[in-house]
Amino acid sequence: MTSDPIIFLLKTLANLYLFVVLLRLVLQLTRADFYNPISQGIVKATNPLILPIRKIVPSVSRVDSASVVLALLVQLITVAVIFFLSGYDAAPAQYFVYTVMGVIYHFLDLYFWAMLISVILSWVAPNASHPGALLVQQITEPLYSFVRGFIPNLGGLDISPIFIFLGISFAKQMLASYGVI
Repeated sequence: MTSDPIIFLLKTLANLYLFVVLLRLVLQLTRADFYNPISQGIVKATNPLILPIRKIVPSVSRVDSASVVLALLVQLITVAVIFFLSGYDAAPAQYFVYTVMGVIYHFLDLYFWAMLISVILSWVAPNASHPGALLVQQITEPLYSFVRGFIPNLGGLDISPIFIFLGISFAKQMLASYGVI
């Protein structure tokens, strides 16, 4: 489906916005620094669509339901337009599957890239104070801490990213087998 340049461009732009919406959700879930300039940019980029949804859809504990709904809507619109432009006639259940699986796939992709940046930063600039580096650390640390609870301490060598990368790669391959990319 991606051989058409119009579909490629549409899919790329929609996925970039979906990435920003999911990043906002992750920032709220991990309780990252709201006053970080990058966090502020993400909030400003997503507020025009999230604030009206928030009036209808309340938050559930730490999960911003409006961000979840917006992510699902962005993915649904993307899938619908791609199917339309491709001439593919899909059943409503297929739209639902492609939408939910697509959001999960992109959520995993977000964490994959955040962890990759985190690992590289740990080698190149372990104590960086750049707002982007601090944000990546705040996003990934809760996941690292969770996995560290299951693996033994190897004397200062943190191998939790390896297990997380394996888990994310496995899950993304499972989702890709459904044609979700």
